[in-house]
Parts: sequence; structure tokens; C-alpha cells
Amino acid sequence: MSAFVPHQSDDVAIATIRTLAADVVGKANSGHPGAPMGMAPVAHVLFSRFLNANPKNSKWFNRDRFVLSNGHACALQYVLLHLLGYKLSMDDLKAFRQIDSKTPGHPEAGHTDGIEVTTGPLGQGFANGVGLAIAQAHLSAVYNREGFDLINNYTYVFTGDGCLMEGVASEAASLAGHLQLGNLIVIYDDNHISIDGDTAVAFTENVEQRFLAYGWQVLHVDDGDHDLPGIHNAIAQARQESTKPTIIRLRTTIGYGSKQQGTHGVHGAPLKPDDVANVKSKFGFPPDQSFYVPQATYELYAEFGKRGAALEAGWNSLLEAYGKKYPSEHAELTRRIAGKLPENWEKSLPVYKHGDPAVASRKLSEIVLTAVIPHLPELIGGSADLTGSNLTKVKASVDFQPPSTGLGKYSGTYIRYGVREHGMGAIANGLHAYGAIVPFVATFLNFVSYASGAVRLSALSGHQVIWVATHDSIGLGEDGPTHQPVETAIALRATPNLAFWRPADGNETSAAYYVALNSKKTPSVLSLSRQNLPHLEGSSIERAIRGGYVLHEEPDAALTIVSTGSEVAIAVEAAGRLKAEGIKTRVVSLPCWLTFDQQDEAYRLSVLPDGAPILSLEALSTAGWAKYSHEQFGLASWGASGPYQKVYEKFGITGSNVAALGKKVVDFYKGKRVESPLRRALHL
Repeated sequence: MSAFVPHQSDDVAIATIRTLAADVVGKANSGHPGAPMGMAPVAHVLFSRFLNANPKNSKWFNRDRFVLSNGHACALQYVLLHLLGYKLSMDDLKAFRQIDSKTPGHPEAGHTDGIEVTTGPLGQGFANGVGLAIAQAHLSAVYNREGFDLINNYTYVFTGDGCLMEGVASEAASLAGHLQLGNLIVIYDDNHISIDGDTAVAFTENVEQRFLAYGWQVLHVDDGDHDLPGIHNAIAQARQESTKPTIIRLRTTIGYGSKQQGTHGVHGAPLKPDDVANVKSKFGFPPDQSFYVPQATYELYAEFGKRGAALEAGWNSLLEAYGKKYPSEHAELTRRIAGKLPENWEKSLPVYKHGDPAVASRKLSEIVLTAVIPHLPELIGGSADLTGSNLTKVKASVDFQPPSTGLGKYSGTYIRYGVREHGMGAIANGLHAYGAIVPFVATFLNFVSYASGAVRLSALSGHQVIWVATHDSIGLGEDGPTHQPVETAIALRATPNLAFWRPADGNETSAAYYVALNSKKTPSVLSLSRQNLPHLEGSSIERAIRGGYVLHEEPDAALTIVSTGSEVAIAVEAAGRLKAEGIKTRVVSLPCWLTFDQQDEAYRLSVLPDGAPILSLEALSTAGWAKYSHEQFGLASWGASGPYQKVYEKFGITGSNVAALGKKVVDFYKGKRVESPLRRALHL
């Protein structure tokens, strides 16, 4: 373990971080200066001595990943990115928390150069870090060879009291300990302050003992304000531990140097101007100058850039040599890093015809996964302890497990998440953020709600996470309303940049996977049935990939029934009953609202045209369906426990009742001018 070697500019660099953080927050008159000022020493030691990255190419694949889980402290990260030479100017720092600036109120991936994951909701970044560490462990096991240690980076996470209070961090930490992720190093800013004041009011557990119980290495530094050798040695020791993740409890003083240091007053509000001047004077900086950076600070951090550029150049040479010795592995790895799917993979998607045996769409999902996974090594997935119900583990797949457990190996592609839906979702975001991996995760649709914070960040950040969400409606039957999702679909459909698919048969299930796997910046939720579904006449992958299409056409129709999932077959039955009574009825399947909305207007109007009323049918809440229909039928309450056929009958979702409702709709609109519900002045 290398010893700490002091640099003559260490103190001035730390003071620069502290004073810049105070200025950044002060100019915006908004933000959190306390944690950046308290964590300046550890940030300086980590970036100046350990973290391997190249500011001139923030996407170099083998870079160390840094996550600021306590994202309210983003002024710290923005200041570091500027000083280290990333694409973040002093003017960007001055535009903190302003419209369209590169320095928003919390770190946002894809928006600011050098930000790995979007953080802000506490605990999410911690769990993202676990995902980043899993990705590294997996890819290194798959591609590294003797003499070619291609993928060997560390993941460093800064976290705070708030993150460790959140359940999502506990879920992720528990799994990380089980998985023995020695490449994960978490630095816990133990400053004893949250928004409500001293953490003594609500958070008095022994964090060190808790993480020991999780199976982590636990280290501590009692003076994070001054003890640079102690900080250095703790990080160095953490890097030497290969079979356990490490958490370093770092005791700091929030807002160090200010008049309010150590209090919650410096947590979420800018320092007063006289206090900012006081801080600068205390550290020997000009009290009347804002955004002052000594040249010595820039020079010290320029060494970081030189080191990173040299490391990347060496890695590129190693990758080139690897390609000569292992050409097929090199081709596959570089393809995955580029985010390209293999050519013609879609030809493996199952295709069905009307009359094939009825199959539950969760089983159809399993058939798709079995067909495509051999062609898509980047597809790595798992379930929240529902593997046998979600049907997500294909034959011959190997579990991702520490080899020492005898349960699998790190090159395995199936992750046992345990009953940790929220942690699973946030970990999957980290897996995708790492690169070269398309993660899928699974649970019951109802329990995607448990993970809504992570799902929201998937959509906000553009993470291609695929949720296999089975048991999608009252069709799951006997488990009753605690398990039957009613409101879940509209909550997910209302989420921007989230594709919610509810396929009606085998071709639509294949279509859902096709679109999900091609949507590089959009997460998808595949809502899948427990009960068997018939393969519908008129369905096809080509038609369903548009998100909505006419399944059954009738010229001069008096009614259109639009539906999704297991209710489409009921709509077809109802249309047949109505036709027998002389009422021509079209049937439209609308498996994905988001994808349908992305089609051109002429196509959408051909599917849901003027001239006849449209009735929507879904065994879920009717909320949102007014966008596509004139009348809506579904559930106005929670579900019920019983055999699924009886539950459908109880709520009137049967061919005969829907036909009767359709007749009422036709009678009501007879003689009236009917325009498509798609016609409107504003399209939001």
C-alpha cells in the first residue's frame, strides 16, 4: 500500500473547492454549500491520488466511476469537474441552478460532462454504484484474459446520512455484500446533519455495525476535516480488499470554515455574504474576490488530466493488442461498448399464427428471452425473488454469483436480486450507465410501484432498462386486490419517456421486445399476463411495433373498440356478437401508448378515425383512456380474489357485457357528428 505523499498545493486546492462551492451557491442564492465544504478534503485526495479518468474523454470505457449519491452536494462535483478540466467552464459554475445551464440543481447524466448517473433522490446513487460495480465484475470476468486486464476500474460513491436512511440503499448494500463486490468503495460523509437538524433526532443506529452485518469491510477516519494521510490510507486499504465492498465512515464538519459550521443552517441555504468573506479570509483567499482560483490549484489538477490521458492511451494500446490475440472477443466487446446490437438478431424473435395454442404472455416472454439471449450477450437480467413466476431464467443460463459461493460465477448473466424491487431497479440503472449491458429486471406489475423512484430516474436519465412485469391485472385471480394492479398502468403511462407495453398475444410480445431492445434511451415495462391468451387473427410483429394498429377492420363501422393485453380477445368476441346483431365493429389493439403517439398523424387517425364512437376496454383504471376513446370501460375500484374467470365476470369484462355496452354507445352517438379523440388543438 503506497504511503501518502503531501503536495505543497494540497491545502490551497482544498480551500479552492470550499470557497468556490460557497460562491457557486451564493451567486445562485440557492443550493447546499455545507456538504461540499465538509467533503472538500476527501474529494481532493480521491481525485488527485486515486481516481483514474480522462477529462478530455469522459466516456473512456475503463475509467473509474464516481457517483455523488448525496446529489444535493452537486456544487462539489461541478467545482471538481471544472478544476479537473472537464467541459465545464467558470461561466457554467456561475450559472448554477439557472435555466438551461450545465450546472442544474442536482447532477444529471447526459447533461453535464463527467456525470455518470443522475442523483438527487437520496439512496439512488448508492444503488446505482452497486450496479456499476456489478457491471465491472461481470465484464471483466467475460473479457479479461491473462496479460489483458482490460476492465479493472473501481466505483467510488460519496454518500450521506440521508442516503443511508433510505431503504433503497439498504437493499442495494445487502446485495452488494452478498455479491462480494470488492471493486466498490463508498465514502460516507458522517456529518450528523440532515434538514431537520442533528441526526440524533431520527438516525442513531450504528452504521458501521450494520455494514459489517451486510458483509462489507468497514473503515473509518475520525478527522475528515484535516487528516489527509488518514483519508488516503483508508482509500488505499479499501482498494486492496478484493472480496468485500468497503464503506469508509468519514467524520466531517458540515460547512467547515463558515460561522455556521456543524449546524443544519449551512445544509440547504447559501452562506451570508459576510460569512463567505469570512471563509475566504480564513483560508488566505481575497475576501472581496468571487470565483477565485489560484494558479497552483489549476496546475495541481492538470496532473490529473495528464495521468488520465496516459492511462487511456495505454488502455487503447492494450485493447488493440487484445484484438490481435482474441479477435472474436474484441469484436464483441467493442460492438457492445458502441451500443450496437448484433446484425439480424431480430430474426430470432418468435412468430405466431392464429390458431396456435393459447399461451400466457409471461410464458411468451420466456420464449422470447430463450430465443434472443443466445444472440444478445449484453442482455443481463434477473428477478426480485419471483423467477419461477416471472419466467425470466432461460435454460443453461448461469447465475451471476461470487465463484467462492459455488452458486455461479461473475461471468453469469442471471442476477438473483432477492425481494428488493426498489434496489433492483436502481441497480439496473447503474448497469446500463456502465455501458455494454442492456439490463432486464422482473417482478409482478403491482410491485413495480415499489420501485417507482428508480423507474422514474430510468426515464429521466434515458436508461434502457426492461421491466418484465408479470401478473398484470385482475387476471391473476386468487391473490386478490393486494396483488392486482389497477392504478399502476396509468402511473407508468404518465411517466415521460417510459414505454409501457401490454401485449395481447405472441406477436405483440415479440414486438414489445423488439422495440424495447432498439430503444437505446427509453426504459420499457412489459406488462404480462398470468392467464393464457389466444393468438389473434390480424396480429403481427410488423404491425404491433407501431404501438397501435387495426386488428379487425370493418367498412362503415358503427363502433371501434380499442383495448390492450388480455382484454383484446374479449373485444374481438364482443365485436363478433355485435356484428351478429347488425352492428359493424372495428377492433384496435393499442399495446403501447408512447410508441403509438410517436407515429405520424395520418397513421394514428387511420387507426382511430372520425365517423364512429370509440369505446376503450381494459381491466385496469380507465384514467387516461379519454385521449384515445369517447367512452371508457374498466375498473372503478380495486379488484377481487377468486378464479380469474369469475373475477372478470364480477366486473363485467366479458364479451357479452362489452357487446351490450357497445350497443349503448352506438345508440348514444347515433345521429351525432363524431370526430376522433385524437383531433385537438393542443398535443402535449
